[in-house]
Amino acid sequence: MKDFKSYSENPPENNTTNGTPEGAANGSATAYNNTVELAKVLTKAMSGKNEGQILRTIISEAERGKREGTLTNADLDNFYNALAPFVDGIKRRKLKEVITRLKGI
Repeated sequence: MKDFKSYSENPPENNTTNGTPEGAANGSATAYNNTVELAKVLTKAMSGKNEGQILRTIISEAERGKREGTLTNADLDNFYNALAPFVDGIKRRKLKEVITRLKGI
């Protein structure tokens, strides 16, 4: 995992017609592309790792970003909103707890 902002600042330019999915409005196209890119980054970062390792990686990267001032609470909220649909209820609650904890740093 590189960092939390990598999936939201530079939307990818791939597999779309003129940069937007068919029938998508411009704002929703950007959100769609960001979510797809996040899924790719997370899939690569999670490959071969167990849940504990993934969680530690997310926390350590977020803590580093918060301390360096490169990660805002809005970035954490965006990360949660993008990732939450991919996990079940228990893991979603755990993710929310982690995000809340990180916001306190």
